[in-house]
Amino acid sequence: MSDWFSEPANWVFLVVGLAVAFSALRVVTSRNVVHAALYLVATLAGTAVLFLLLSAEFVAWVLVLVYIGAVIVLFLFGIMITRAPIGYDATLDNDHRGVAAVVSGALFLLLSWVSIDFFGSTALKDVGDPTATDLLGESILGRFVLPFEIVSFVLLAALIGGITVARKDATPLEAEERV
Repeated sequence: MSDWFSEPANWVFLVVGLAVAFSALRVVTSRNVVHAALYLVATLAGTAVLFLLLSAEFVAWVLVLVYIGAVIVLFLFGIMITRAPIGYDATLDNDHRGVAAVVSGALFLLLSWVSIDFFGSTALKDVGDPTATDLLGESILGRFVLPFEIVSFVLLAALIGGITVARKDATPLEAEERV
């Protein structure tokens, strides 16, 4: 165990891992949907840092660009466009935050146990060289360019659908008053 503490990368992992665990816990226990989305941003950013520590730069930057840069922004736009209550709303509150925290903690412990059981004491330097980003990009966008484009159109359709649902149509009386 003293060998683990002697490595500086392990200290960074410990600090970032605790921050990710805290922000993930706050995602499921927050009473405000905007705060939950912002905690999710912190969780995903910390996960990207963990991927950088594992020499998985491509996965880290895809996580930042796709999830933080697109999905969370789309989620926040959806909240703003649909005029959902941004602050605390007693009608939306439930009393199962403790259950959510226990379930997420149990899932974390299960995934940790499975990872430790699978990888054992294999050191990161024993895994091998990381895959080059250009090879990953060519394999994903070469073979899967059509599904990639289809997903982009589905996200665009979801954004347009959200705007259409949130748009307030004028009543016939309001339309007559404008003319």
